[in-house]
Amino acid sequence: MYRILIVEDDVDLAKAMKKQIESWGDEAYPAEDFRDILSAFTRYDPHIVLMDIMLPFYNGYHWCSQIRKISDVPIIFISSASDNMNIIMAVDMGGDDFIPKPVDPDVMTAKIRAVLRRTYDMGGKIPILEYKGAVLNLNDASLVYQGDRIDLTKNEFRILQTLLENKGKIVSRDTLMTKLWQTDCYVEENTLTVNINRLRRKLEKAGLDGWIETKVGSGYMIGQEEKRWKT
Repeated sequence: MYRILIVEDDVDLAKAMKKQIESWGDEAYPAEDFRDILSAFTRYDPHIVLMDIMLPFYNGYHWCSQIRKISDVPIIFISSASDNMNIIMAVDMGGDDFIPKPVDPDVMTAKIRAVLRRTYDMGGKIPILEYKGAVLNLNDASLVYQGDRIDLTKNEFRILQTLLENKGKIVSRDTLMTKLWQTDCYVEENTLTVNINRLRRKLEKAGLDGWIETKVGSGYMIGQEEKRWKT
């Protein structure tokens, strides 16, 4: 089952597209806040995006460029402006295909299935981890926040990946050291502390204050600690 994000401000058309997609057994999520499509993208984590060009606030080209900073997920543009110039621009902006309006449901389905086959039969989905608007791309070890790319060292990336994969849970120092050095050989513990502190400074400089919390005697954590029922 694939997840498909629909970025279309015509409510009736978005509903019709959703119904057609779900009839094929996939999931569809129509975006609601056209001021912040990127948040919907990171939250829903779709396999493909259907992107209208003419949208409130920012057009589809803008949101395509924002998504391309963090992901290579397929994007199919949708527009009534189906002249050659718009089709060329859509492809140049990072789009994978183009569907003209009025949307023919059979054509839409065929194009979606073709792009999904090309993308996921040949390599799988681009994995990302997201927290409070920052996105960590696991394929190229990049961290993007508010459109800016934050360069990470190999160790900083591994620390951040491990903490985000265990969001809301305490990760022990031993777990982090094993993840970093992939070895049972002894490594000076202060080396981990140095890497954590460097990563914190880098995150704070980018505006991500207080991301990594120290749990004295236990380890480190990103996010609020999970609540558990008492038995």
